[in-house]
Amino acid sequence: MRGHLPDENPGFVGRRTELERVSAALAEHRLVTVTGVGGVGKTRLALRAAHRAADRYPDGAWWTDLGQLDGDRLLVALVADSVDLADHTPGTATTGLCRRLADDRLLLVLDSCEHLAEPCARLVAELLAAAPGLTVLTTSRRPLGVEGERVVALDPLPPAGRDALELLRRAAGEEFPAAGPAGEICVRLEGIPLALELAAAQIRLQGAEAVRDQLGTRFDAPPTARFDLLAHTERVWPSRHQTLRAAIGWSHELSAPLERLLWARLSVFRGPFDLASATAVCVGGPLNRATLPAALDGLVRASVVRPPDAAGRHRMLDTIRAYGATWLDRTGETGTVADRHAAQFRGLARRAESEWHGARQLRWYRTVDAHHTDLRTALDRLLRTDPDAALDLIGSVAFAWSCRGRLREARDGLEQALLLSDARGRVRARALWALGVTLVLQGEFGPAQEVSERCAREARHAEYTEHAESRPADPTLDAAALAGLLALTTGRPMAAYVVVGHVLDAARDGADSAARLRCRLVRVFALTGLGRLAEAREQALALRARCEELDEHWTRTALEYQLALTGLLEGDPAAAAGHARAMLEGTRGLGASLGVALGLDVLATALAAAGDGERAADVSGTGEAYWRSTGQPRRGLPGLRALHEKYTDTVRATIGEPAYEEIFVRALTGLPQDGLDRALRVPRQR
Repeated sequence: MRGHLPDENPGFVGRRTELERVSAALAEHRLVTVTGVGGVGKTRLALRAAHRAADRYPDGAWWTDLGQLDGDRLLVALVADSVDLADHTPGTATTGLCRRLADDRLLLVLDSCEHLAEPCARLVAELLAAAPGLTVLTTSRRPLGVEGERVVALDPLPPAGRDALELLRRAAGEEFPAAGPAGEICVRLEGIPLALELAAAQIRLQGAEAVRDQLGTRFDAPPTARFDLLAHTERVWPSRHQTLRAAIGWSHELSAPLERLLWARLSVFRGPFDLASATAVCVGGPLNRATLPAALDGLVRASVVRPPDAAGRHRMLDTIRAYGATWLDRTGETGTVADRHAAQFRGLARRAESEWHGARQLRWYRTVDAHHTDLRTALDRLLRTDPDAALDLIGSVAFAWSCRGRLREARDGLEQALLLSDARGRVRARALWALGVTLVLQGEFGPAQEVSERCAREARHAEYTEHAESRPADPTLDAAALAGLLALTTGRPMAAYVVVGHVLDAARDGADSAARLRCRLVRVFALTGLGRLAEAREQALALRARCEELDEHWTRTALEYQLALTGLLEGDPAAAAGHARAMLEGTRGLGASLGVALGLDVLATALAAAGDGERAADVSGTGEAYWRSTGQPRRGLPGLRALHEKYTDTVRATIGEPAYEEIFVRALTGLPQDGLDRALRVPRQR
């Protein structure tokens, strides 16, 4: 099935009438918004409705969690990422997203819109106008106010009904009679699902009677005496929502002092966090490395923090995180903890970059991807407080973001940091190199040329001020690699060969840094473009062997692409197909849509050259689907484009235009992942 929806919460209870209302609204309206107070179950209902409706949308149902955003600057980028658009286009972000969705029939779910209601409304209106087959389901505490919006208001579960009691039973893990303490708890908590879950956690610790008695004591007090602890209650806790506020405050009061302190400090995390990150950010005072794990376990038992997933990562619900953030503000620690959070993720970014070309490359690449939300949060903090540190952070992760297809975020962060920071030397040269690569991948060759020249000047400045040795250092190597990449993509292989050859000859005795590997890779491609195929293949095989010694993944994957191209140019389509499949395995591991698209093109060309027209059509159709996911038309090295057209014309004539088109379109409209799986299968020899 196309699309991506999170797994459903096994604690979903009742809501049959509401589910039918949402399902009916989706069948008749293009924009449906589920509204209700925090903790009432909007997300669960929307997720259940999306799973139920997914089969009605040929292009799938896609989920976007907006709770991780503080502002709207990255709203479009997050939505694009959620629909697998690795947008490589240079235009506005909204334009690329509209183009991606224009011809699709899909369901887009935007969860937690309330803090971004106005920008969400503008985006949704634009998407609905551009994509006639699009249906949008949103959750928000208030309607978006877009024309044609159908609002489904969600109330709490009936407090004295079966569903509220059933939810409490499931969350507590025990049976309760309808008449008794459990039923009274449901009534006192007004059937609000999140409040019931918090109560269930306390039932597991204290028993239903004790919880009933505590709630009776607290909730019978005047509203002004019920945990009146928030400085700006009207912003997060509307007057109709005092019960949930009191329930969270009650859970907070029942927590041990160190648990309350940890709860407040954990609120700086916008995404999932593991024990190591929590420890680095939250220790201080009585909360130290020895006491923090127990405090975290206590918050998990109280259902304040979700249990760890398979990767050991926890998360907090937005409503509970917001409560903790208010307490953090009351303690006067907001800035201090935010700075520690930024320092932690700046350190993570620097470690990831330092190990990029070694045996742990894939591990760090995936770590950067898993912590993407908090890396963005840290970057935003540093852009406000320490632009030089922001330049260091974004320079460390921008290449990984670009490989993952997050070109807009990489470019936005780099351009902001370069504008705000006065830092010179290696840090600035590295950021300019990363920005240049991003611009090349977006096809913006004019701006890339200007950045390439700035990068070269900054590299010379870095070497002069750092009194570098006679051989070029990494900034100069990276500047040359950028200039060479730009020359290659604009059809100037000799220029690429000269610029990287000059610095490689001067750095002959240097160690194999990531920058040097990139220069050697550019030289291999330049030799291929110059037609010096035997020399190109020899150097490619030597560089691949070195990458295997280092267990370096990215450069090795790019070399497989070059070897596939060399095989085609030398008239060996079988060898070309083998290298293309090796490249595809590598790019799939990196989650790089552009790399997959390029690899499928070279594989389709190899299959066509071998006379396998049906498989060539299938792989080419899948390749087109991946190109569309980048928002760009097909492109690649000029030599491959000519070969692709030549051999494709031949097999079209061989199997017939109608047959070729039928296979191509079937692959294009099918699941891209299924098409990639087919492409990677090696056909049996007859």
